[in-house]
Amino acid sequence: MAGLLGACTTVPVFGSPDTTPVQPPRHFFSVDWWKRLVSPTLLEYAPREHAQPTYDARNERVLTLTRDGYVRSFDLEGHEVWSYAVGNRFYAGATADDGIVYVPGTDGVLHALYAKTGELKWKYAAGEALATAPVLAGDLVLVASQSDTLFAVKRATGELAWLYRRDPPAGFTIHRASAPAVRGQTAWVGFSDGTLVSLDLADGGVRWEKSLAPSSVTQFVDVDTTPVLDESGHVYAASYAGGLYALDAETGDVVWNSVAQGITSLMVHGQVVVATGDDRLDAYLGDNGKLLWSQTLQERAGLEPVLVKGMLLVPAQRSLLFVDPRTGQSRLAWNPGEGISAPPRVVGGKVYVLSNNGYLYALRLDGRSG
Repeated sequence: MAGLLGACTTVPVFGSPDTTPVQPPRHFFSVDWWKRLVSPTLLEYAPREHAQPTYDARNERVLTLTRDGYVRSFDLEGHEVWSYAVGNRFYAGATADDGIVYVPGTDGVLHALYAKTGELKWKYAAGEALATAPVLAGDLVLVASQSDTLFAVKRATGELAWLYRRDPPAGFTIHRASAPAVRGQTAWVGFSDGTLVSLDLADGGVRWEKSLAPSSVTQFVDVDTTPVLDESGHVYAASYAGGLYALDAETGDVVWNSVAQGITSLMVHGQVVVATGDDRLDAYLGDNGKLLWSQTLQERAGLEPVLVKGMLLVPAQRSLLFVDPRTGQSRLAWNPGEGISAPPRVVGGKVYVLSNNGYLYALRLDGRSG
């Protein structure tokens, strides 16, 4: 089940509690508990759970959004506290803050729930399938649709404050969407026409826009990466066909560009930018774009990584990879059944993982710090 990843030796794979005991090496992680949330349905092929688990700090709960259309809240021992039915599968996870959970529905509705009880506070009918985890910016909730619209909704009432929309391109696009990155009174967000846009949060006005798409390419030019910002004033984003860009966050001027294609997720840590995507996992120096290391994922799609206990955790569809961030080498691949597509949620030294076959796992990481 495990093959070669780049220059690594064979990576051990540990499987589902339905088929084999969960006994990973203690120096990587242990499993505190697991819980089945979704049962397989007749003729279901290659199930996918895309929504990252959410942590409700006020009530110390873990929230999941699953393909059966349910929002579920669990205490830290894995006991279900409440559930809320939306009725459609989810493309992205919820956001919890100040006692409210904001749920993006593919039914075109943004739901605001009371985190303690799961009762509805308000709904906003966007009319377009919502595809990103809501981002909180002052009094606003920002959420993007699969149809190239960014909605800004008032947190208190659910009323629309403003929206920004771009026309999708004529060619083929990737079935993903960019969530906005926010700092101060500015948001940066990408669109499927290959454009990165900087918006004023006061009214959604455009501060600047920059095309990251190659001039000779007409399809799969999407900027579906959620932009990331560093402390040096750079904003990083990638066009699927046009590669990774570092831009001046204030002006949109290009600082550097890497031509690596197929990038769909980014993470920045200190001076290092980690990029994941089709068949690849790369690390770049943020100042000048120097490639520090590159890892081939052998026909797997690397999704949004997280860094915890000195290890990169990378969902790669078939499994969750434990990667040494200094070298890019995979140390362990864990497949709890049907693989993992949703990014893990890190809470202190614990990691909550939603597998594609509908299990929620609470992992305790035993790795180093730093």
